[in-house]
Amino acid sequence: MAVGSGMTQYRRLKSPGSTYYFTLCAQVRGSSVLTDNIGLLRDAWQATFAEFPAIPHAVVILPDHLHAVLTEPEDEVNFSERWRRFKARVSHAVDVPGPPRSSLAARREKGFWQRRFWEHRIRDAADFRGAVEYCRTDPVRHGLVARPEDWAFSSFRRTGNIAHPTAA
Repeated sequence: MAVGSGMTQYRRLKSPGSTYYFTLCAQVRGSSVLTDNIGLLRDAWQATFAEFPAIPHAVVILPDHLHAVLTEPEDEVNFSERWRRFKARVSHAVDVPGPPRSSLAARREKGFWQRRFWEHRIRDAADFRGAVEYCRTDPVRHGLVARPEDWAFSSFRRTGNIAHPTAA
């Protein structure tokens, strides 16, 4: 892309075998579009992770966004393609009311998700614990439940304590 073209170039630190913290947001913040379509999200997750495996350490789906802590395979980094396919699968499966804005239609987007995602490469065990704890407690922060373990759309209901991938 030419310098000065007016488009932002996103540079993502891609390190095989590294652990990352991700946030994906629905286009309409304040909605309950993700939890309303939890079955579709689970189906999209399974299909996408079958194609582009990663090790999930923590996942929480809130009404309008989700957080995940994942470790990439040792020999590759696929998180951009993994999230692109996941978001596309969900978008195609969900019925979004009304026609998309012309800027979205030009890119064949429905406007279900915000266009990009946020990622942070986990640096050490303390960073890992902080990211996992954020996932665990975010439903409480948003006033959805009184205790993290009461949130139905969280990996913590199944896994309990989670150890850093490099911890012995």
